[in-house]
Amino acid sequence: MDKDTIIHELIDEICRLIEDEENMDKKIDLLNYTRAQLHNVSPLKHHPVDFVAWEKSKNVEGNDYNPNSVAPPEMKLLITSIEEDGYTMPIVTCPEKDMIYIVDGYHRRQSEKKSVCISKSTMGRLPITFIREKQRGLNDRMASTIRHNRARGSHDIDLMSNIVKELTLTGKSPAWIAKQIGMDMDEIVRLKQLTGIAALFENEEFSMNYDR
Repeated sequence: MDKDTIIHELIDEICRLIEDEENMDKKIDLLNYTRAQLHNVSPLKHHPVDFVAWEKSKNVEGNDYNPNSVAPPEMKLLITSIEEDGYTMPIVTCPEKDMIYIVDGYHRRQSEKKSVCISKSTMGRLPITFIREKQRGLNDRMASTIRHNRARGSHDIDLMSNIVKELTLTGKSPAWIAKQIGMDMDEIVRLKQLTGIAALFENEEFSMNYDR
């Protein structure tokens, strides 16, 4: 028997066993496990979207630095969109001990909290992906959140200013900030002025050397 035939038969048997599982929570966990194992051997596993898991909603929390805000009409539309079309984009997350924190997708997560219809349809779960391991430090997570927001053309200026302040206080150079969150030096200067942290930049050379 050739390898392809063996794999097809094994997959068919796995699907049959999962389908026969009557406990819905256990069935979802088995599916998550199966997807995770396939992800581990995938040639595309360096892309987070290669593995989407259905995680219990209670285990997923927002972060306190997200600079993206959604007005009530847009939030209502987002809820309607998910109710009508289902989740078409996973929530980007970072695992930490006993909790999973959101990097991008906070409002998609809030939709499940606000809508009984959505929560029932997902059985109290959320579709999530995990950012790359090398980006799981707080600074890199913050930068990733900004990149997601700015790529969609949405961010809150006050919270953006606070992000720049936090990154500066942790020792990140203007060049690092410029590269990681897609700003030019003029933007950084304006934001640092808004937060009153000009003194923190006094000894910095505004070089575009991104290796700093």
